[in-house]
Amino acid sequence: MNTGVKITAFAAALAATFGTAYGVGKGVGPVDEPKKAEHGEHAAATPEPSASAGGHAGHDEAAPAAAEQPGGLQVSDGGYTLALETPAPPVGRSTLKFSIQDTAGKKVTAFTTEHGKELHFIVASRDLTVFRHLHPEKAPDGTWTVEADLPAAGGYKAFADFKPAAEGAEGLTLGVDLGVPGAYTPQPLPAAAPTASVDGYQVRLGGTLDPGKAGELRLTVSKGGKPVTDLEPYLGAYGHLVALRQGDLAYLHVHPNEGGPGPDVSFTATAPSGGTYRLFLDFQHEGKVRTAAFTVKAGAPAASAATPGTSAATPSETAEHDAGGHSHG
Repeated sequence: MNTGVKITAFAAALAATFGTAYGVGKGVGPVDEPKKAEHGEHAAATPEPSASAGGHAGHDEAAPAAAEQPGGLQVSDGGYTLALETPAPPVGRSTLKFSIQDTAGKKVTAFTTEHGKELHFIVASRDLTVFRHLHPEKAPDGTWTVEADLPAAGGYKAFADFKPAAEGAEGLTLGVDLGVPGAYTPQPLPAAAPTASVDGYQVRLGGTLDPGKAGELRLTVSKGGKPVTDLEPYLGAYGHLVALRQGDLAYLHVHPNEGGPGPDVSFTATAPSGGTYRLFLDFQHEGKVRTAAFTVKAGAPAASAATPGTSAATPSETAEHDAGGHSHG
C-alpha cells in the first residue's frame, strides 16, 4: 500500500495553487430541449417531454466546439467568481457553503432556472473515485448551502454550473479546489470496461471517444437481462452525463442526440485531447437516481476496452445524489 500523505487544513487552503479542474457535461436522452443544441447550452425546461436531448454547462452555441476551453478550469470567468466558504471540510458528512460573486465581490442572487435548478453543484475527488452530484439551497443573501459526504481525506474539486439572470449573461461552469484533512492514499483509477453495474442494473457503453473529433457514445440500460424502456425524467432529461479527464479533470465538449426513455441514451462527445477519461451517467428508474461510471481512453472503442461482460464497478468508488438520499458505491 502506498504511504499515506498527511493533508492538513493549511495544505488544503494551498491546494488551488496546484489544483486540477473538472467540468460538467450534458444531459442525454433529454425530455425538454431542441435537438442538436451545443454542449453547455442552457435552456429552460418545459413541462412536456420530447425526443430531443438536453444538458447543462454554459457555452455560446455560435462558438465552434474545437475553439472552446473546457469548463471548470477557472475559479473566475465572465465577471463571476465561485467563492467557497468551506475549503477544508472534515471526512464524512458536512455542510458546504459557497456563493457566486460579481466583479464587485457582491453575492449574486438571481439565476436562470435550467433543468429544474438555478445551479448545479458537483464535487469529485482528484483520483476520480468519489463523485457527488448535489443540489444546494440558496439563501436570500446569495449563499448556497448543501450537505456532502466526502468519505476520505484528500483533494477534491467543486464545480458550479449556472447562468446568471443578468441581461446578456451566458452559462458558466466554474471550479474551485477543496481539501479534506487527514491521511491520504490515492486510489487507482478503475480499469476500462464496457459494462458498469449498479443496484442490479447493467449499463453498457458503446462507441468511440475521439480526440478532436465528434463521435457518438451510446449507453444501454438493462436490468435482469431485459432492456429498460421506461427511464424517468431526471432534471429534465432521461440521463445526465459528466465527463472528466484524468490529470486535470477537464470536461468534454458534448453534443446531445435525439432519444427516448431507454434502453439507449446517446450523446455526441469530442475529447479535447488524448488521454484517459472517467464518465458518469446519472439515470432515474422506479423513482431512484443511479450512477454508472466508466473509464475510457480517447481514441479506443469503448466497447472493446475490456472483455465483454467485464464490469466497471469498483468497491472503492462512490457516487451520490443528495436529493432523496441517492447513494451508490
